[in-house]
Amino acid sequence: MYSPRAVAVVLGMSVARLRSYLRAGVVTPTRNQKGEMRFSFEDLVLLRKAEGLVEQRIPARRVRDAIRRIRDSLPAGISVHRVTLSGEGQRVIADDGHRRWHPESGQTVFDFQGVSPDDGGATVTSLETARAATAPAAQQEPPLTARDLYQRGCLLEATSPDEARDAYRASLELEPEFADAHVNLGRLLHEMGDVYAALVHYRAALSLRPGDATAAFNVGVALEDLGATVDAVAAYRRALECDPRNPDAHYNLARLLEQNGKPDLAVRHLLLYRQLIKKR
Repeated sequence: MYSPRAVAVVLGMSVARLRSYLRAGVVTPTRNQKGEMRFSFEDLVLLRKAEGLVEQRIPARRVRDAIRRIRDSLPAGISVHRVTLSGEGQRVIADDGHRRWHPESGQTVFDFQGVSPDDGGATVTSLETARAATAPAAQQEPPLTARDLYQRGCLLEATSPDEARDAYRASLELEPEFADAHVNLGRLLHEMGDVYAALVHYRAALSLRPGDATAAFNVGVALEDLGATVDAVAAYRRALECDPRNPDAHYNLARLLEQNGKPDLAVRHLLLYRQLIKKR
């Protein structure tokens, strides 16, 4: 779950813009025991879609109204997160996989690009389209899955980190609970200097997979980079609960304990670090 500040940082939007989405009912965050507002990852996905439409120069008010209307019109049990949103001029188009429509008017959108007004409505198919339709099934590429996009990101990391980042984000669009994609995206964002956004993804991975030693360790590194040393100590300890043989977690924990005036505890972890390094 994410705080309003985390959402604003990750999505690169102002707090005022986020408040406008809240007032319009685009997302409905919950509150924790302290009464603090918390957003789900699905909320982040929906807000990212909304911001994408605004970037296409569709007025923010129109985007907010469209999403609210979609939410109100969907049958019970169907989430607005599963509706694809796109722009056409300055209008929003919704697509639930069965039909396309303008949320503001409710009118269905038909694709007339293949119909000629002079032939009585007969369909005119281009040669390229006809070839694609008659091509053997083996030659038609299936849509990429979340796993495909994740693997693409892994391959692109060394040569094109920006494209790798986009691939991981696309993977999470399809499968928000893909823990490995959260870890890898967080690491890339961390390396790019966006530590707070990285922390959000590390914590998302850890919430999905509580025993993930890598995510727990990375949470510690991010917290340390942000100056939250007390929380970093707790994170490194959690990483060691997941994997007691992680030398880097022992070393980092020893260093922080030394800085916090706990040399006896620090020595213990430093000795464990040295023992593990020798065994490598």
